[in-house]
Amino acid sequence: MGKNLTKRAEDYSKWYNELVVKADLAENSGVRGCMVIKPYGFAIWEKMQAQLDKMFKETGHENAYFPLFIPKSYLSKEASHVAGFAKECAVVTHYRLKNAEDGSGIIVDPDAKLEEELIVRPTSETIIWDTYRRWIQSYRDLPLLINQWANVVRWEMRTRLFLRTAEFLWQEGHTAHATEKEAIAEAEQMMNIYAEFAEEHMAMPVIKGIKTESERFAGAVETYCIEALMQDGKALQAGTSHFLGQNFAKAFDVKFATKEGSQEYVWATSWGASTRLMGALVMTHSDDNGLVLPPKLAPIQVVIVPIYKGEEQLDAISDRVAPLVKELRSKGISVKFDNRDTHKPGFKFNEYELKGVPVRLAIGQRDMDNGTYEVARRDTLEKETVNADDVVAKIEFLMEDIQRNIFQKALDHRKTHITEVNSYDEFKEVLENKGGFVSAFWDGTLETEEKIKDETKATIRCIPIDAKDEVGSCLVTGKPATKRVLFAKAY
Repeated sequence: MGKNLTKRAEDYSKWYNELVVKADLAENSGVRGCMVIKPYGFAIWEKMQAQLDKMFKETGHENAYFPLFIPKSYLSKEASHVAGFAKECAVVTHYRLKNAEDGSGIIVDPDAKLEEELIVRPTSETIIWDTYRRWIQSYRDLPLLINQWANVVRWEMRTRLFLRTAEFLWQEGHTAHATEKEAIAEAEQMMNIYAEFAEEHMAMPVIKGIKTESERFAGAVETYCIEALMQDGKALQAGTSHFLGQNFAKAFDVKFATKEGSQEYVWATSWGASTRLMGALVMTHSDDNGLVLPPKLAPIQVVIVPIYKGEEQLDAISDRVAPLVKELRSKGISVKFDNRDTHKPGFKFNEYELKGVPVRLAIGQRDMDNGTYEVARRDTLEKETVNADDVVAKIEFLMEDIQRNIFQKALDHRKTHITEVNSYDEFKEVLENKGGFVSAFWDGTLETEEKIKDETKATIRCIPIDAKDEVGSCLVTGKPATKRVLFAKAY
């Protein structure tokens, strides 16, 4: 199984697209801009989903499900929200097809026009807040902490597997609170959960920050985000959490009776992460040989490949391996014994390297005689011979060491790709020749932000949460500025 992957250094975008397809993560479908997530890719997404779901439930959130369709009138109730999503909306206008009278095929039945057109959800704030009006009457009903796992549609023109597709899978949390302080604390908490998940499970370092006004979610008062840096020096927004103020409560008239008996509008948040995380995972760690997966998210953590001649040898190896497989599984380690007789060991080695399986064991007749296994780790491609008595301990060590190593490697890459600049010329030079995050003073105006974006294609990724107060001058206008913000070209 030859990989024949384009090298990252030659064409990063092409390398990424080839890898997603060849590693069996996803493929394009018969519907333009929509993808088919294949079983191996979906298995990774399921592990992400399970961990995030656990973290949400540990912080008091419950899952629910809301309709795919949103009445068009709902979307228009929150002005900035509709303005932000109008260009991406898919609209349902009719509810029936019929055969054309001339026999040319199926046509939309003109008599089946919907009284009110429906939007295929680009996000669910509006339908959810219409529901919350019925659910929330009193302070006793608050806080309301709801999440849903769903698909959404945003009619993208330029698509790329996982990173930007017309339909994608995600989770969206929608919470209602009695006070502004509680809602802000919730939005910050969810940003922190996303950051913990990215770093602890994806082994992907992120920067926590706040979006500028122009980059905020449509309808939000404040947007919190986590930003990651890919190997090609481009940034990727990996999760967002929004403090919505009372905007949606006022638009949908969601009030509650306080302890004192007065009527108040509730305070809201929403937050989400999507299958875009799959793209982030691929681009953060993988190499010219294929995927490199963190053990915590790998569908197969250990693969065992037998090297044998004839069925007798295979049976003997199978007997030797069976207790090891059982012991590893009892420790929560997913393991596959690949005893297919349709492919040679070399093909299998190549396949599992391409698919990013963290640890590979090989066992042949010599290993049987010596009581050993050959153990290979995917992240460094190092191999060593390990005694059968020590192999479980070795694998347990590697599960932690590979997770730690690939995080450190990504962190080191980011550290060397955050560059402080003080002039616009320096800013352009770094963007053009080095990439990564560029830390610079900005005067806080939309005009300056737009000028930089138009001239360099770089956007303000975030104002870092831990940005220290400094005295500086905007790199474009020279006006006073108090904080450095992070610019980058982004996906």
